[in-house]
Amino acid sequence: MSALPSGKDFRPPWPLTSGHVQTMLSSSGVRRLLLPRSARAVLEGAEQVVVDGGGGVRLTGAFTAQRTGREGRGLAVLFHGWEGSVDSTYVLQTGSRLLRDGWDVFRLNFRDHGASHHLNEALFHSCRIDEVVHALGDIARRWPRPITALAGFSLGGNFALRAALRSPAAGVPLDYALAVCPIIDASEGLFSLEETAPWIYQAYFMHKWRHSLKTKQKAFPQQQYFELKELKQSLRGLTESLVLRHTDFGSLQAYLDGYSVGHDALSSLTIPATILTARDDPVIPVSSFEQMELPPNVELDIAEHGGHCGFIGGRNMISFTDDYIAARFNAIAAGKPDFERALSS
Repeated sequence: MSALPSGKDFRPPWPLTSGHVQTMLSSSGVRRLLLPRSARAVLEGAEQVVVDGGGGVRLTGAFTAQRTGREGRGLAVLFHGWEGSVDSTYVLQTGSRLLRDGWDVFRLNFRDHGASHHLNEALFHSCRIDEVVHALGDIARRWPRPITALAGFSLGGNFALRAALRSPAAGVPLDYALAVCPIIDASEGLFSLEETAPWIYQAYFMHKWRHSLKTKQKAFPQQQYFELKELKQSLRGLTESLVLRHTDFGSLQAYLDGYSVGHDALSSLTIPATILTARDDPVIPVSSFEQMELPPNVELDIAEHGGHCGFIGGRNMISFTDDYIAARFNAIAAGKPDFERALSS
């Protein structure tokens, strides 16, 4: 099997060597405008669907069948980040790249993401992994393929790793998972956003989160999800209000521990997986990755540059992660045993 691209291969020109520039461009409107039309190909002919999250939970998504005229490689499932959606730039770009390589693509919205606030009365929170695994199983049953591979970004990367950990016991036929800049230690990530990252990152996420919560309130006016004064709190304060009001966790720390995948949390992961991050990510501290205890089938790849889910290589705003993800997905489709040996070598 030919060598797979690695993080060290990403060598962007200045000023893209800045993690902050990479991070700000990754979800910017400028990037969406400059992307070539081919990066939106996954939108053409996409089927909007509702999938079963179990226990009456409904999640939305979009399925696009490949159009190469050849036999498909498999099913690629994509998870967006916190307050993103199936139409986030990075999801469209990755989906379009995989579609071009002959993958059928399913883009899943988490609860209360995209235009799905009206489907479930209870609020989204990051420990709702069971419904995502159940939805993944529903997707695999409805669109069965010889290979099913999963990729997620940021919080979606965290969900992808936890889904891979739980899939075998849940009977979900998942063959591979890839996480780009995933949240590892949720407590460290929260601290980083509040204390060490520039204020603009917390402001960006809080603006989107408050807008989402207000949309949810309009969808269920009989509910009072938060008081107005709670919505004005900091990221930590509002998260703690969410935990105490809407979860069974007794404290903020217990909730954060509930979706962390740091240290040895992934030591029992049996599915081949890759974690790609950047040393200059201003949102997720690289120390969280360096302290992980991973089994041989999990590849940890730390690039020098890339920011948080950026990895943008030039003026066309195309991300290095497109080729990176496609190469690994294609390799797992070509031969799982060889790919597993490549990861452990």
